[in-house]
Parts: sequence; structure tokens; C-alpha cells
Amino acid sequence: MKKLLLAAVAALTATAAVAQYPEKPITIVVPFAAGGPTDKVARDFAEGLRKQLGKPVIIENAGGAGGTLGATKVAKAQPDGYTVLLTHIGMATSPALYRNLQYKTLEDFEYLGLINEVPMTLVGRSTLQANNYADLNTWIQANKGKINLAHAGVGSASHLCGLLYQSTLKVEMVAVPYKGTGPAMTDLLGGQVDIMCDQTTNTMGQIEGGKVKAYAVTTTKRLAMPALSKLPTLDEVGLKGFNVTIWHGLYAPKGTPKDVAAKLNTALKAVLKDADFVKSEEGMAAVVVSDARSNPAEHKKFVEAEINKWGPVIRANVQYAD
Repeated sequence: MKKLLLAAVAALTATAAVAQYPEKPITIVVPFAAGGPTDKVARDFAEGLRKQLGKPVIIENAGGAGGTLGATKVAKAQPDGYTVLLTHIGMATSPALYRNLQYKTLEDFEYLGLINEVPMTLVGRSTLQANNYADLNTWIQANKGKINLAHAGVGSASHLCGLLYQSTLKVEMVAVPYKGTGPAMTDLLGGQVDIMCDQTTNTMGQIEGGKVKAYAVTTTKRLAMPALSKLPTLDEVGLKGFNVTIWHGLYAPKGTPKDVAAKLNTALKAVLKDADFVKSEEGMAAVVVSDARSNPAEHKKFVEAEINKWGPVIRANVQYAD
């Protein structure tokens, strides 16, 4: 009888805690350094979440190992809704990139919803003779094995896009890795490398300033942004099915109470409709999610599809990281 009474009290206490959630600040773990694109998304999202839940939302940058250290921290955190993870496409690519992940991507998290997608652009140095994608493709076919393709490091957005581009074209290029997008773009501007595929958040300014040549976008539909609206998609120029975006999603530790996860998802959906958040994302050339992927089940289904998409490409071209 005493055990039953204690169990009943514990259940009532847990129910009361869920009903009152949140009672204290929420921490969003960003598994990358402050100042980068994912950190910017997280800080804008945190402000929207604060407005929805009425409690402070703290950003904790826990960078390292391509985002996997921060993800591990959240996977092992108390599943009470007060520690969540905001991360990007690395959630789907890490299983193929890292041999010894300390978590299981599809099993150790509660999926809370997709937040945004950032398109990518294929750009080249300003001195390239090719002025459109048809010309670029002709140049690529004539210079197989000699083309310098810049990227911002193993597992980066530009690296992944470049891998898929080469794989789809069936053309080998000379990969030139950098410690970040900044140095890669600097060398592209200086003509030391030939082409790069990177997020619009990093290429828009250079395209608008005429400092690089833009050839195509990586989405399945053309972009509405004035500076990019005339660029064809890689799909329409012949690389059927080519679709790469750098997306961000929200996750909680496995075992987070269902009612708490539901509250977080409801708040997430409200943030995605918040005018200030939408405006901040548009300023980064990001597209706020407006489809079913803002639901936990569809978010998880999407990530699983991305794992299946990127795994073969990465395993065929990249050695395991530690």
C-alpha cells in the first residue's frame, strides 16, 4: 500500500510539474561557436521562444567535433524540457562522418520540429570565362581533375554540397579544404580556387556585389530573392533531383514528457509565424518552414531520409572522422 501511495504521489507531482512548465529558464545548446549562421538562427529563435513561453531562453555554445559534442551533451541531459538542442544538417550527416558517436541520432532524441532551410548557390571566381551554367558545365567537362573546389572543412555545408555535386556530375575535382567559409570565400575572391557551393547566407553579399559569378541554386524551385531569381536550379539544368538545403531543427533528450514536448512544439510553430522571426530569417536568405515538417513525426521522417541520402555520398568520398 505504501508503495502504491508513493507512486501515486510521484505521478501527481510529475503531472503538476508538466502543467506548470516552464518554471525556469530554458537552455538551447548550439553545438557550434558563437557568431556563425546556426548561432544566429538560434538567438533569433530563442527570442521568439521567450515571447511564447514567458521565460528566459539561454544560448549555450558547445562547439567541437562537427557539432557532435553539443548533441551528445543534450542527448545525455535531464529529459525535463529545460535543455534542448538546435542544430543543422549535421544531425543527418554525422552518423556517416563519425565512427564513434556517443548517441543514436534517431533513438536518443525527441524530435520537436524543423525550423528553416537555407538554400545554397554554386558560385565561381570572377575571372572564370563561363558566364552561365551551360558554359560552366562545358568548362568543367574540359578540365576534369584540374578544377579547384573550395569548401569550409569536412562535414561543412559547402563540403557536403560539393561532394553531391561531383557525385551527381560524375566528375572528380580537387577539393581544397579551409578552416571555415570566410577563408574559402577569400581565396575564391582572390582567384586561388575556381568554384564553391555554399549557403546563401555566405554568398548573397558577394553575388550582389558582383565579386563572384553565380551559376545555379541547389533547391528544386527557383528562389524569389531578387539577386538570385534569375539563376536556374541544378535540377532544371540536367542534374535531376538535385536538392540541397542547410536546415535547422529543435530536439530534446529522449524521455522528455510528452506534454512538455507538445508545449515546445506548439511554441516552435508559433515562432515560425512570428513576424520578427520571419523577417530576421529572410534577412539571412533563409526560408522558414511552413509545411508538415514542423511536426515532430514529419521532422523525424525528414531527418531519416536525409541520413539515407547523405550516408552513401559521404561514405564513398570521406574517411571516418574520430
